[in-house]
Amino acid sequence: MGQPANLKKQARERMERTGESYTTARKNILTGKPESPKAARAAQARDYAKEARDAKAGIKPKAPKPAAAPAPQDELPEYPAPEDVIQYDAALWHRVLVQAGVTNPVTEAPLSQALLAGLAGGIGFMVFTFEYEETTTATLVTRAHPEPYTQNLLARCGAKVTERTTGSAVRAVEYMDAALDAGRTVAVRVAINALPWIDGNEVDEAETIDLVVVGDHEDDLLVDDGSGVLNVISQEDLAFARAKRKKEKHWQAWVPSSRSPKAETLATNALVAIEETTSRLLGTRELSGIPDHFAKNFGITGMRTFGARLRDTTTKTGWSQMFADQQRLAGGMTQLSGFLSDTRFGGEGALRGLYADFLDEAAGLPGLSALGEHSADYLQLAQLWDEFAELVDPDVAVENRSPMFAQMADAMDRIAEAEEQAATALAATAKSLASQAS
Repeated sequence: MGQPANLKKQARERMERTGESYTTARKNILTGKPESPKAARAAQARDYAKEARDAKAGIKPKAPKPAAAPAPQDELPEYPAPEDVIQYDAALWHRVLVQAGVTNPVTEAPLSQALLAGLAGGIGFMVFTFEYEETTTATLVTRAHPEPYTQNLLARCGAKVTERTTGSAVRAVEYMDAALDAGRTVAVRVAINALPWIDGNEVDEAETIDLVVVGDHEDDLLVDDGSGVLNVISQEDLAFARAKRKKEKHWQAWVPSSRSPKAETLATNALVAIEETTSRLLGTRELSGIPDHFAKNFGITGMRTFGARLRDTTTKTGWSQMFADQQRLAGGMTQLSGFLSDTRFGGEGALRGLYADFLDEAAGLPGLSALGEHSADYLQLAQLWDEFAELVDPDVAVENRSPMFAQMADAMDRIAEAEEQAATALAATAKSLASQAS
């Protein structure tokens, strides 16, 4: 069967109208299947959720939707509107903890995105390239890695967190319903390409993400995916997306108690997190689960390796040779630029500005005031990383790639030097504070 040239656009427009998954919308367009009343009701439910959420956040709708029902506020769960999301997972758990009523014992304000990100491990560096038959990938991670980011966050935030995994989809729903019935939101782990509002053809099938189930909406569920709007998803679609996880199958977590952590606990955990972060960057800590021959791609050593490969114009591991084809160059630079701007594995200023905020906030914990002296170093690093990101041009002509790579190499050398100085100084302060506390 012939396919219309704008099939993808038509499928996405139909998804917006009907609430169908991309695959279903595409199939129905090709077979000429009309839009069903049930699909129209799903779209109405999504509009309802968006309008209600906008009303709670004080956002004026762009245009009225006559078909949508009124949005009674008492039918919506008490759930915070997303603040400026700099790191996806830390921001997601900030909202979960706000909903649970957990606060910072020092400020009595919610545990901030910055504090949670720092406790999770904060910042790091990893770079990898892989050559395939038709493309060359460029992966750059500036978040803490390879340590388990979310698990560290949950272990160190000091809140009471209940985690469950099960091979039974039925049992998973029972666990989730019990938490929702208790008035708690539930974080679940899903395969991204299985979500109805995601184009599954454009996402790696192994890629996962955590969502928060906020509550029920008629026969469906409202979930927070960090977009700023609660999405409607059917029970069946969520179960399918969760079941595609081969590891940690049907994982979920929630906060059953509003009990806040002790200030001393947060202070101890902050020092543990800083030691992990700085030692990983400086290469003094063994990387869990990473073969020795890959270690050169991590931390400050990885930054220097990256700079050398950017500058290399002759060998097959140099970027000038790896990206000598225009299509590979455009694809690789688009991917690299995406990692630098994405909020899951990178972000604005390579998350160094967020880490500066963490140090400032951690300085308010008992005995940790000296940490505030290091935040300026990470603010400076955020600026250096932003300058590096501006050098990455996905539209660069292949004949101009080597000069661009040379500029990127010079910028990376400056970053590596500043990162080493900042991490060395911070590690020394953290070690001194830990010895004083013991």
